[in-house]
Amino acid sequence: MYRLVFLLFRGVSLLPMSFFHALSELVVVILSKIMRYRRDVVEQNIRTVFPNHSTKEVNQLIHQFYRNFADTFTESIKLFSLSKAQIDKRCTIDFTIVRQLMQEGKSVQLMAAHQFNWEFVNQVIPGQLPGPYYFVYRTIQSPIFNRLFLFLRCKQGGKPVAAEAFAAARDQLFAQPAALILGADQNPSNPQRALWIDFFGKATPFHPGPAKGAIAKNTAMVMLNLIRKKRGYYHLDARLIAPECAQYSPKQLTWLYKKETEKLILENPANYLWSHRRWRHQWQPAYGPVYKGE
Repeated sequence: MYRLVFLLFRGVSLLPMSFFHALSELVVVILSKIMRYRRDVVEQNIRTVFPNHSTKEVNQLIHQFYRNFADTFTESIKLFSLSKAQIDKRCTIDFTIVRQLMQEGKSVQLMAAHQFNWEFVNQVIPGQLPGPYYFVYRTIQSPIFNRLFLFLRCKQGGKPVAAEAFAAARDQLFAQPAALILGADQNPSNPQRALWIDFFGKATPFHPGPAKGAIAKNTAMVMLNLIRKKRGYYHLDARLIAPECAQYSPKQLTWLYKKETEKLILENPANYLWSHRRWRHQWQPAYGPVYKGE
């Protein structure tokens, strides 16, 4: 069954990119007008970050978000048949700082935010590195689609690590200079164990795990910024957050990450995943003081 589904996706992916962008326009209508997929969450999040935006500006941003969101999934189908040369043309990358760190014998923790089109990231990073590149994934309930997405994300040499096995595998991952990509802008499931940090002027929980792991292994930490140049074309940039993470506390490292996340959102707000329930949890005094970078 998997092979049949794979051949179907592979066959459809041979259609021109213009077809997938036309399909995306239909998906936008379905998501935003018919299903109204998380429409209230999207608007509330945008108004939290941009309280001075007019209704017209908010609606324009919402429409751009749905379009970029739809493009992410339709363009991802095209990735099943794009060659390495075609991928490199559509997503350029500047990983000079990452290569330099790894050549100096450092492992690097690559910090990402939920930008579009994230599926290009796993396509362009492996070929830029002098060592292994790992990504953490959550198993999809459907075995067929789980294999499909793993094929896509491993296509250029990325090495998958299941989230449930990550803690036990961390020592082995960093046995040699390596790069590991993680995201920390999701809403933690347990607010009591989160790091509460001022994010766009609002008390916000952050996962402590990425900072704690980087400190324990004394990796370097680098922020990724996926810039959308136009439909189907991107540029992946890397900014150094910290060369020696052991010199920081978890709150300090997470604060530096959140500042970079704020920056990239303000630079290109339509390219961020606004449908995530980022502020679902509300701060309570029992969680301790909100860190503001002191």
